[in-house]
This record gives sequence, C-alpha cells and structure tokens, in this order.
Amino acid sequence: MPKRQNEHSSLKDVLKEFVAENRLQKGLDKIEVRDAWKQLMGSGVNTYTKDVILKNETLYVSLSSSVLREELSYGKQKIITMLNEALGKDLIKELILR
Repeated sequence: MPKRQNEHSSLKDVLKEFVAENRLQKGLDKIEVRDAWKQLMGSGVNTYTKDVILKNETLYVSLSSSVLREELSYGKQKIITMLNEALGKDLIKELILR
C-alpha cells in the first residue's frame, strides 16, 4: 500500500494513479470497447452480436447473422475509426468479424 499523501489531490488524479499502480487499464479498455460497440452500432446490429472481445489491438466480434457479417466487412476501416474516436485513443488496429 502506498504512503499516504499529505497534500490534497483530486479524485480523478487518485483514480488514475490507482488504475496505473494496479495495471487495470487493459481491463477497463475491454469494457469501454464493448460499450462503444453497443452505442455506435445500434440495436439492429446488437441484436445479432454475440460477443465483443478485445485482444491486444484486435477486436473480435462474433455475429449470429452471416448476412450482417458480410455487410459489416465492407466497412471495417470505418468501424475501426468510429470506435477509436469514441474511445478517444487508437486502441483498435484490426477488426475480425466471426
């Protein structure tokens, strides 16, 4: 446990320090990507989305509709760009639709 700091710190700074010390950023990124997918793709796509997994810089999306998978494959780069903009950082480099 780190030493107690005598000066006043904002809650935001304390939380950032806690996440960094405990190496939690990768887990938080996975959750943020899943939430961004749900928001950006809408209810039509989310109905057929089984799973969204982020491993390293690759996003794996499992879909139950082969027709939807084919349609989304045409706009992979656009989807990657939209997700990265929503996350505020370049987190996704590749998108694999299954």
